[in-house]
Amino acid sequence: MLILSRKPGESIVIDGHIRVQVMRLEGDVVKLGIEAPATVPVHRQEVYEEIQRSNQQALTKQSSPLPKLAGAAKPPAAAAKKMNLSKP
Repeated sequence: MLILSRKPGESIVIDGHIRVQVMRLEGDVVKLGIEAPATVPVHRQEVYEEIQRSNQQALTKQSSPLPKLAGAAKPPAAAAKKMNLSKP
């Protein structure tokens, strides 16, 4: 892990296109500003972990199969006329 010292207003650059700037200090809380391309997801650690848990559950969750349809239902005559499905 790289540990850096930064003062409010100072920044670090990651991979040439992500900028993290120290915005202000409020007691023992540091406010950071993050500029990154829209294609780069940026999340707080706890949010990222929840997303990972949800994705893992979605992959492993056994879902019941969808019921099979008995057959394609024919549209009512009025609807068939609107869709030009009725025979001439």
